[in-house]
Amino acid sequence: MNLHEYQGKEILNSFGVRIQRGIVASSPKEAVDAAKQLTAETGTSWYVVKAQVHAGGRGKGGGVKLAKSINDVETISNDIIGMMLVTPQTSAEGKKVHQVLICEDVYYPGDSEPEEYYMSVLLNRNTGRNMIMYSTEGGMDIETVAEETPHLIFTEDIDPTLGLLPFQGRKIAFNLGLSGVALKEMAKFVSALYTAYIKSDSSMFEINPVLKTSDDKILAVDAKVTLDENALFRHKDYAAMRDLREENPVEVEAKAAGLNYVDLDGNVGCMVNGAGLAMGTMDLIKQAGGEPANFLDVGGTADAQRVETAFGIILQDSNVKAILVNIFGGIVRCDRVAQGVVDAYKSMGDKINVPIICRLQGTNAAEAKELIDNSGMQIISATEFQEAADKVQEVLEL
Repeated sequence: MNLHEYQGKEILNSFGVRIQRGIVASSPKEAVDAAKQLTAETGTSWYVVKAQVHAGGRGKGGGVKLAKSINDVETISNDIIGMMLVTPQTSAEGKKVHQVLICEDVYYPGDSEPEEYYMSVLLNRNTGRNMIMYSTEGGMDIETVAEETPHLIFTEDIDPTLGLLPFQGRKIAFNLGLSGVALKEMAKFVSALYTAYIKSDSSMFEINPVLKTSDDKILAVDAKVTLDENALFRHKDYAAMRDLREENPVEVEAKAAGLNYVDLDGNVGCMVNGAGLAMGTMDLIKQAGGEPANFLDVGGTADAQRVETAFGIILQDSNVKAILVNIFGGIVRCDRVAQGVVDAYKSMGDKINVPIICRLQGTNAAEAKELIDNSGMQIISATEFQEAADKVQEVLEL
């Protein structure tokens, strides 16, 4: 589950990570009030206005701007709130901005120049351990840094039995070129950041940039946080942070119906029971010359209502030219699923306007095939994987 910057910063702050302070606002008036409150609390006279959407690269799309006065805060907030923000991580249509974060200015003058770093905490899938990835090239796209100057990216794997050790925090600070007070502050920052990552059950923390201020404070200027949804039962307060406006509405509808659905860009809809079989079905579609339009796992209780809901969700995608129903009858009998498909087809009538290939294998597969063949519906039945692939190819070539 992705969070907004202000929500990620709330989590970081709760674990002792120093952050750039800010107040979220949903209107220009609230933004002005937030700026006045920040001035009273921090003394800042300049402000950073940041669009709150689930996407990186906001500055490139005009979603992050510096305000040098209260009047600027009102004007900039009025421009950003309600805009369709297009960034390298959004669609061409962009995302609508509903809120802005009004932040204090932390790039103030002092004894030294502020410096920006990149830092993230995530799972290293090659080692099976958590790792801290960091770089001196903060404020830039880390993908560009990795491609053009990979030697400037460092990683530190964490032993899961020992956790982050003190020397590792100092090593990270040293590799970033820090010394003295700044080195000690960075070591404390890294320790608090890793604690926040572990105790919040996150799957990724990305801070870009981490800032060393002109007086050697280390703080998070940004926060991109992804939580592990499987652990949300332990964090009811985090679960309440979900912003459904930022998510694919079809995926939200599927989730509410108890379906595991991921929207893709292809032309063949999939309806499968079981995640592994769903992945295999997507490979099958590719081999047949098509492209999967979705990942959809209906689970082990594929009754008529569930199947009808799944059909309705798949058919919301205008790119779908065919639907492949691929069910293995283990927990659920094939004939029960077949009856669900037939009932759903009859109920939806002419709403189903694309060919359906239905492969059912396992318990009562023969009865299921007979039920579909005798239904009078325009449903193409199959029993073998290759047979289903051939039929997908046939309907795509029509």
